[in-house]
Amino acid sequence: MAKKTAIDKLDEAIEGILNEYGDSVQANLDLITKQMGQKGATALRQESKAKLKQHTGEYAKGWKYEFRQVKRYSKTTIFNDHYSLPHLLEFGHVTRNGTSRVGMNMMKPTPAHEHIKPIADDLTETYQREVISKL
Repeated sequence: MAKKTAIDKLDEAIEGILNEYGDSVQANLDLITKQMGQKGATALRQESKAKLKQHTGEYAKGWKYEFRQVKRYSKTTIFNDHYSLPHLLEFGHVTRNGTSRVGMNMMKPTPAHEHIKPIADDLTETYQREVISKL
């Protein structure tokens, strides 16, 4: 049965309903954001292990995520313990013997292994679908 509200208390009732809805939406967004961080770190671990085949496996084990809530928003950061290595592997790089990423005729560039961008694109699409389905 519907709850009756006096006309002079209508603004407070509407504000209460909207606040409750906002809190519900925020809780869902926090949950989705945390799940995407977990999913992304796991996917990058598996991708690194399968495609890059590092000798010790330290690079693959280094993928982690950090979830933070700040007032009215949440944030997930996915990172690797080897802070500069993901960039070098993703885009190619100059090595100690002087070969360059640009690659002149006599120099062969170090190849890029694109393994982060496909996962990031997939996570972005999944995040958008999840948010739309929860709202």
